[in-house]
Amino acid sequence: MVALLKNRHVRDNALQVLFVGSIVSVLALLAITAKTNMDAQGITGGFAFLERATGWRVGFSLIETDASLTYAQAILIGITNSLFLGAITLPLASLVGVTVGVMRTSGNGMAELLGTTYVETFRNIPLILQLLFWYTIMLALPSPRDAEPLIGSVVLTGRGIYIPGLNVTGGSVFAGFVWVALMMAVVVRMTPRRWRNIDTTRARHEKRVVWLLALAGFIAALWIGRIPDTPLASIPEAKGLNFKGGIRISPELIACVLAISIYGGAYIAEIIRAGFNAIPKGQSEAGKALGLSGWHIFSRIRLPLAIRIVMPTLINQYVWLFKATTIGIAVSFTDFFMVISTAINQAGQTMELIFMLMAGFLIINYSIAWVLNRVNDAIKLKGTQLRI
Repeated sequence: MVALLKNRHVRDNALQVLFVGSIVSVLALLAITAKTNMDAQGITGGFAFLERATGWRVGFSLIETDASLTYAQAILIGITNSLFLGAITLPLASLVGVTVGVMRTSGNGMAELLGTTYVETFRNIPLILQLLFWYTIMLALPSPRDAEPLIGSVVLTGRGIYIPGLNVTGGSVFAGFVWVALMMAVVVRMTPRRWRNIDTTRARHEKRVVWLLALAGFIAALWIGRIPDTPLASIPEAKGLNFKGGIRISPELIACVLAISIYGGAYIAEIIRAGFNAIPKGQSEAGKALGLSGWHIFSRIRLPLAIRIVMPTLINQYVWLFKATTIGIAVSFTDFFMVISTAINQAGQTMELIFMLMAGFLIINYSIAWVLNRVNDAIKLKGTQLRI
């Protein structure tokens, strides 16, 4: 026994087993305590409650629902709404961040002042206050009876924004976006391996073919999913005290999109600015020596290098921004967190629902990080940073 304890390999393994065993023991003790308390209060565990009807209707849903909505369907709606909100806010925050980051490194005094003012203003105001501000502005808009169309058939009202839409099923729209995502994955996957080793003109032609296939597939999905006996386009029209037709974007969704995009854009702007500042000046000087224009130096040299440098930090920021979608509960937006909170109050299955909430966010955020890490591996420069 003494000889085994003197063996460093055995000692290290024993410490690891002891550490893992301690964690498992603590978790088992917590589970037993929770089970005992639930039995004492007459609470039945398990996930059978998911098949029960909720008795309430959701305010915003991308999935068709009815009065017999079950807890499982409500949770699915919440997950879908959170993913939808993240799919809108993450690209918008990136667009805002890149724009402001470019302004702060442009060398133009006025642009730098505006960019700095934006960052220092929206970065230092709590996100929930910005959400309440935008939500108050949305509710202060005219009622549908008094609202007038702005551009085309877009109408701003206190009940939401009405825009023209298409009479197609939600499944066809989802299938179209999945097809476009697959085509984008083909472009990202083939760029470092194939298109670097063939003629530039041929590579551009093949990329155009892929993008045309993506567009054609998206249009085909919408056409197949068209609702029968209805016109393809749906235009909002004033009828009575409200608007009928088109797409209604709820004030809660708009407030969440504006707050998260603007707040997240301020942080992304600082990340992008750090990436631009980390690029050696010799890269831009080399582009000028080759006769490249200012736009080509920015789009072909500075921006790609900056994205490569800051990609790991951006991944962390994107994961944080998706977790920020939970603020929607402050304005009653039906996201994943709000559905779980409401279900806890009504069903009483706290342990099960908290577990589902944690598991759901873990899977979603891990998936975001995994995909973006694969993108980072595809675009990163090989070798040391001295090569940039």
